[in-house]
Amino acid sequence: MRLSEFRLAVTEEFGDSLGRALVRDLVVDGLDGRTPQQALDAGVPAAEVWTELCRSSDVPRERWHGRGQRSPA
Repeated sequence: MRLSEFRLAVTEEFGDSLGRALVRDLVVDGLDGRTPQQALDAGVPAAEVWTELCRSSDVPRERWHGRGQRSPA
């Protein structure tokens, strides 16, 4: 997942304002207690950040591949 795909998936799942707030402010245990933005800045792959954001936000598992993305085979 590219960073642009991550941003699109966040916006489509959470909306623009909430999505930006979650990426900036939500501390995610699965990202070692970092926010998604901190994890991305530290070099964590966008796909991993997306999965952990979904897990911590109770996004249904069938959407973890990211909206606008093909579902994994």
